[in-house]
Amino acid sequence: MIWLTIAAMALLVFASRYVFLEPKLPLRLTAQTQKLLSYSSPAVLTAIWAPIVFLPDGELMLSYKNPYLIAALFAILLAWRTKNVLLTAVLSMALFFIIS
Repeated sequence: MIWLTIAAMALLVFASRYVFLEPKLPLRLTAQTQKLLSYSSPAVLTAIWAPIVFLPDGELMLSYKNPYLIAALFAILLAWRTKNVLLTAVLSMALFFIIS
């Protein structure tokens, strides 16, 4: 049953990508739809990281004792200053492991 679920999800993901990426298919999105879809990635990523950073133990924790929050703020500042994704990821993870 697990393999069937994995195969079905793989097929679903492939089909949804193929429909929009294959240039020979007649399906085209309007400019307004493309603009609307451009917000989906940040929204999904925010839905993933926000509970981890702000609710590490299931409760709102906005203090200097929250290593997730410290590392996230460090990552934001580092990304803003350096504009280097790899450096930001490595240094912010290193900081998190040091303080946690």
